[in-house]
Amino acid sequence: MHAPDFWQNNGFLARALAPLSRLWRAGAAWKAATTPAFHPGCKVICLGNFTVGGAGKTPSAQAIQAILRDLGHSPHFLSRGYGGTISGPHRVDLTTDTATQVGDEPLLLARCGPTWISRDRACGARAIKSAGADVIIMDDGLQNPSVIKDFAIVVIDGATGFGNGRVMPAGPLRETTQSGFSKVAAAIIIGPDQTGISQRIPAHVAVFSAQICAQNPDEFTGQNVVAFAGIGRPEKFYQSLRDCNANIVAARDFADHHMYKPGEIQDLQGLAQQHGAHLVTTEKDLVRLPLALQHDIKTLRIALEFDDLHGIKEIIKTVFANGA
Repeated sequence: MHAPDFWQNNGFLARALAPLSRLWRAGAAWKAATTPAFHPGCKVICLGNFTVGGAGKTPSAQAIQAILRDLGHSPHFLSRGYGGTISGPHRVDLTTDTATQVGDEPLLLARCGPTWISRDRACGARAIKSAGADVIIMDDGLQNPSVIKDFAIVVIDGATGFGNGRVMPAGPLRETTQSGFSKVAAAIIIGPDQTGISQRIPAHVAVFSAQICAQNPDEFTGQNVVAFAGIGRPEKFYQSLRDCNANIVAARDFADHHMYKPGEIQDLQGLAQQHGAHLVTTEKDLVRLPLALQHDIKTLRIALEFDDLHGIKEIIKTVFANGA
């Protein structure tokens, strides 16, 4: 699904669904109160967001992993493996695992370093500790109470912020911002802060700004492209292509985490041929394509770059100040 438009305003639908939001919040509170909390004995850094949809957690997790490695640590990623069939704990193997088995995001994380999936996050954390990691990067775990975090970071899309500020289904929030900010020590705002989110962040939360930067922009400069994406906000991808001076002659949206069928890609290839254009998608989408169809499709490679890299490094160092 894509985020509905009414999540960005406090119109009739948002107000009508507000009572259901209270049920969602009650369910989350019950889960938090009844789930035993476990600490694996190594540091746990958690990245997540308060909202549904793509805020940029995966590139943020990759950037934090690079910082940890630069500081001499041995980080392993822990993901739920959303969309995959394997329940885990399972260490992702890039030579054999597919997105159908482990999900798309773990495959991207595994390109950077050891990555595990586990629907039971506590079991996954135990496995990672046993494998020799000194720090776990927990991807999308802010609302999971089963693992105790040493340091939690909320990732925020600067363009959309928190939408209408309401909890699902009346808005995009997984929990209230008051509840969310009580859990985190830092916030990463990706892109220009168009909704004034930085003014609403409590004083105890360190705020860092960052940008999603294309790593291969020259491949698309002046090129006609047919773009497609099955991510939380496809328009972000299309805008990145435009920023590379690509000419998007057609674009097709799919549901987030969509598993592509050969016929769908063949239709897109036909559209690209009709326009004399290249077919291009995201790295996250590419891993969900049938292997035989991946070679003829270009991807825009991205990375997160902090405006204050020194600052984020220094605050991460404090996580280890008192040892493991």
